[in-house]
Amino acid sequence: MMHSILKNIFTTALMISCIFLCACENDVEKIKNLSLKKTGIEEARMVVLNYTLGGKKKAILNAPLMLNVQDIVPYVEFPEKIHADFYNENGKIESILDAHYARYEQYKKIVNLRDSVVVINIEKGDTLICDELNWDRNRTGNEFYTDRPVKIRTKTETINGTGMEASQDFKNWHILHSVGTISVPASSFPK
Repeated sequence: MMHSILKNIFTTALMISCIFLCACENDVEKIKNLSLKKTGIEEARMVVLNYTLGGKKKAILNAPLMLNVQDIVPYVEFPEKIHADFYNENGKIESILDAHYARYEQYKKIVNLRDSVVVINIEKGDTLICDELNWDRNRTGNEFYTDRPVKIRTKTETINGTGMEASQDFKNWHILHSVGTISVPASSFPK
């Protein structure tokens, strides 16, 4: 009799275990997704940012899309294009900047511009063309810099090189390693 009771208890326990095993089913993809860290992303479209200093307009930045990414190291990304107009003390545009991509590292306070970067000084007509450029407002007088290949077109020539530093108004620039021939007018030679 005891044997029969133990057999019934064992059979019942086995059946209940089978029911629980069959009822518990986990989707492997759902479990993986639960363990992934979710990054907070704020999205803004048709962005216009005004940068002023001492109440004076210094720059206006336009972008079709801005992403504010709250990650371990937060950053702001402009994945679709960026355009900036820089203003002089009189409120006139002195230079413009265009790039297909930009990323602002908040902790470094540096904007990294990539893909078809163009900077133009309106007054002089000098144009910088490169694939990557950094913009750091804390580097007074050399806000723009890169260690990558650059091309600068002036009214009279095109200068290629690697590495460059330039002021934000792009009036003053310096190529670190020029490549090719540079024309120097005879009037510039000492007598």
